[in-house]
Amino acid sequence: MNDAANDPVERLRLVRTEGVGPLTYRRLLTRFGSVAAAMAALPDLARAGGRSTPFRLASRADAEREMAQLHKLGGRFCFLGDPEYPAFLADTVDAPPALAVLGDVKLLSARAIGVVGARNASVNGMRMAEQLAADLAQSLVVVSGLARGVDASAHQGAMRTGRTIAAIAGGIDIPYPPEHAKLQAQIAENGAVVAEAPLGTAPLARHFPKRNRVIAGLVLGLVVIEAAVRSGSLITARLANEAGRELFAVPGSPLDPRCRGSNDLLRQGANLTESAADVLDNLPDHPAREGLARDPMFLHGKSGVAEPSGALDWPEAGQAELAKARLLVPSLIGMAPVAVDWIARHCQLSTAAIQAVLLELELGGRVETLPGNRVALLANPD
Repeated sequence: MNDAANDPVERLRLVRTEGVGPLTYRRLLTRFGSVAAAMAALPDLARAGGRSTPFRLASRADAEREMAQLHKLGGRFCFLGDPEYPAFLADTVDAPPALAVLGDVKLLSARAIGVVGARNASVNGMRMAEQLAADLAQSLVVVSGLARGVDASAHQGAMRTGRTIAAIAGGIDIPYPPEHAKLQAQIAENGAVVAEAPLGTAPLARHFPKRNRVIAGLVLGLVVIEAAVRSGSLITARLANEAGRELFAVPGSPLDPRCRGSNDLLRQGANLTESAADVLDNLPDHPAREGLARDPMFLHGKSGVAEPSGALDWPEAGQAELAKARLLVPSLIGMAPVAVDWIARHCQLSTAAIQAVLLELELGGRVETLPGNRVALLANPD
């Protein structure tokens, strides 16, 4: 995708337009070739997806205002397709089309390791995160999520000896948790802070999986310290595995519920980690392609089907197949997220037809695309 010739304000308009998520952004530019052509086609596509109310494009004034606000904060936008956009993140199927960045944009392309774990971490867990990050930061950039507990300790340890990146869930102008405002400012000054959400966005629960997939996409590997069975850290681990990143886990007490998820990662084949050497000795130079070899917990490899290479009218599908897809694909999507590749296996339609209908349904306000190339019905479709 070569979108460098497009006006950055218009690119931000497309990113901020209702219904245009990361996959939809890529599909639109693949299909129409430019931001201008994609935006012109959006109302018709939304109607084809079942939308009955007028489709609202993000205004140029709003995009200009957001860009000016970010510039005033000392930041800038980095768009998918820009030379400075991190290559490993760009290679993930649902890479953010735009990142707001405070600090050193070039740092996003450095060799990096993620360190994540429990918010309510034990004293030993936080001590381990801080020391491990300090040791790793001597040769790698440490990436985490600025949360309480393990994340904050990892950032603080990394800044003692090297540099760190914080990926946050809300707008880059809203530090979260609030008590980490000073820590975020320190990271921005010495490293980088990145956010996908628009400025002014308060971080909500649904934003954190998106933040987690940014962490997974930026790194060569991910270290998990104290993660419960149902936790955001395990979501990050799953997303990292699907993106082909190497997984590491610090063993914890079997009596501590905070360690059951991370200990389970070890049972499934994650690298047992007690020191930085355990990471450095097993970290690849480039993301792996298949993920963990012995892992029954997660799907292997990248989720989803290949992006379409077709032109304006999806000629690979044909009108008869599109009509069939418009009937069948929505019936396979429920309120619980389902992988796009699962839909492809069960409907026996071409990739082009599936992608075309998913594009229409998302723009029509009927489905939502989630991290990991999954889709789900919206609770209150238009």
